[in-house]
Amino acid sequence: MNTVKLTASALAITVASTAGAFARDNIQVAGSSTVLPYASIVAEAFGENFDYPTPVVESGGSSSGLKRFCEGVGENTIDIANASRAIKDSEIETCHANGVNDIIQVRIGYDGIVFASQKTGPEFTAFQPADLYNALGAKVVKDGALVDNTYAKWSDFNADLPDVEIAAYIPGTKHGTREVFEEKVLVQGCKDTGALDAMVSGGMTEKDAEKACMNVRTDGKSVDIDGDYTETLARIASNPDGVGVFGLAFYENNTDKLKVATMGGVEPSTETIASGDYPVSRPLYFYIKKAHIGVIPGLKEYAEFFVSDEIAGSDGPLAQYGLVSDPELAATQELVADEQTMGSGM
Repeated sequence: MNTVKLTASALAITVASTAGAFARDNIQVAGSSTVLPYASIVAEAFGENFDYPTPVVESGGSSSGLKRFCEGVGENTIDIANASRAIKDSEIETCHANGVNDIIQVRIGYDGIVFASQKTGPEFTAFQPADLYNALGAKVVKDGALVDNTYAKWSDFNADLPDVEIAAYIPGTKHGTREVFEEKVLVQGCKDTGALDAMVSGGMTEKDAEKACMNVRTDGKSVDIDGDYTETLARIASNPDGVGVFGLAFYENNTDKLKVATMGGVEPSTETIASGDYPVSRPLYFYIKKAHIGVIPGLKEYAEFFVSDEIAGSDGPLAQYGLVSDPELAATQELVADEQTMGSGM
């Protein structure tokens, strides 16, 4: 693959009027721990197949990556933020306030959030959102009243679940996975158990009640994991009764250690996520700072390589690792080629 590197002096001339001289020639990426393995695969292949340095890919969580992304334009800021959720309006406002005005949103495919436990532990074979809410929600309905959650065992509210102490390891608040977990599991479970209606009946607006549904208990039954999925795996390894929240790809690469639960009667897989049957799935993204294209060598080439059929298609290495290929991948490829920014309407 023939590519051309810009010299340091050319870089300085290119950006002198906007962001000052960019001294580095390697792409810098940070963000979602869910997107991390995919981005790492692409970065390694990119370094092997193109005449550019291998991009530096860091984790830290979606919120952390987007915070760094929105710090400004220039060599001391990252070029790409990986995210397991869409960028928020408030984050876009921060970006704009710091001069990051042209953002390219790239959807790479889909992933599922799975609930898994130790391979040799109790049989957590089936969950409904109501089960996770009753186990982890700060307030639950008992005898028709909304009360503080004191459930000790899973079997306390569902006799079909194991008679063991509740111990759940969920992504910390800086992770995009946490937001999807809150919205698609906790809020849904809150509705299904009647807790949301009880909150509204108690005087809350529906919006405030939905926000309250996302609150988890703080008595040690629910543990936030601020690190990546390897930390969650370690917690489960030390507690055979524990249940953890993972991305599908991580689970599929650790089936020798973990067993997965169904959600709503559907087992998570690339097929059930692609079909929409599995209820806890989400799109995955990365965000490009357009001001860095043409300045940081290989940035656009990296983005185009990432979403190419050979990489992100249904037969590519990312699919083999667990990514569910985007059925609208061709449109994404065109978006990247045209450098279409958010809100441009191109």
